Amino acid sequence: MSDVPPVPVAIVHDYLTQRGGAERVVLAMLKAFPQADLYTSLFDAEGTFSAFGEREVHTSTLDRVHVLRRHHRLALPLLAPAFDRLGVDGTVVFCSSSGWAHGARVNGRKVVYCHTPARWLYQRDRYLRESGPATKLALGVLRPYLVRWDRRAAASADRYLANSTAVRARIREVYGRDAEVLPPPHGVDPSAPQEPLDGLEPGFLLCVSRLLTYKNVDAVVGALARLPEERLVVVGTGPDGSRLRALAARNVTFFPQVSDDQLRWLYAASKALVSASHEDFGLTPLEAAAFGKPAAVLRWGGFLDTVVEGRTGLFFDRPDASEIVDVVRRLLESSWDESELRAHADRFAEPRFVARLREIADAEIEIAYKRACG
Repeated sequence: MSDVPPVPVAIVHDYLTQRGGAERVVLAMLKAFPQADLYTSLFDAEGTFSAFGEREVHTSTLDRVHVLRRHHRLALPLLAPAFDRLGVDGTVVFCSSSGWAHGARVNGRKVVYCHTPARWLYQRDRYLRESGPATKLALGVLRPYLVRWDRRAAASADRYLANSTAVRARIREVYGRDAEVLPPPHGVDPSAPQEPLDGLEPGFLLCVSRLLTYKNVDAVVGALARLPEERLVVVGTGPDGSRLRALAARNVTFFPQVSDDQLRWLYAASKALVSASHEDFGLTPLEAAAFGKPAAVLRWGGFLDTVVEGRTGLFFDRPDASEIVDVVRRLLESSWDESELRAHADRFAEPRFVARLREIADAEIEIAYKRACG
């Protein structure tokens, strides 16, 4: 870290290698603090959102190993020491963390925005299913050290923020800390341009998800085999993709990647969203609601914050194809108030998130200056 006075705000994220909800949160943080320096362990400009390529990104030494940018799970055993060596200047440093960024060395006030405590430590069976045997072995051997590292990193924070009430409870259980719940914004603008996808007619069910085992996309795909009169569009990439395509009936279409304009069209052209994922924050039902579309989702985790049963969607209790079929049929037979759905999404809009982050930064800067002045 330099000897010059720290900049007011800096932002740290685990790794910028994919296009997911956590990366959208970082983009919203950058809207709150456009001049903030941005730090991460690995940066793959082609794999993540293009907006990150428009600014300078400070990376760890791991970023020199190009294969890790495309396959960040290979780096999991190396990320703790990498963040130990990552020095960050800032009067206030926001750490967007699912298990690593909160370990960065900072010379100011550390505010952790926690998407979830580390899944590979506390939800290992669910999270590591797609990881190779070498990664599983390394993390198994290193687990006692990583748990100590993780809890020491958490203790170094001056303030904790959680993205959902479920994650707040997890933070309290794992770290013994209280956290303010600050839901991330949904980040979609229904009034922005839309681009239809060639050959796809409106009126389908939509599932937007990374293709990982714990996302339970196979349960949604399996449900569509029992709903031959309906169509499903799955948007996302991941190591479970080949298996899911092999399972899918002819009424399921996969799109590995779409542009933001195309994603907006998909939401607008859909009948409803379906998700059986174990989500820490239930982002996609809010994106669907912004377009006036209801959602059928798993009664678990972050979805409990973002879906109001009977008003903006319906729950099923298990990621089971039979349950999903029953709930989807009830959802499609019900009437939904589009204005109520949009009003619900507005409560999670980006301006509220940005305003609260700025309030927190101001409060932490004031604390830092008071302590500096004795």
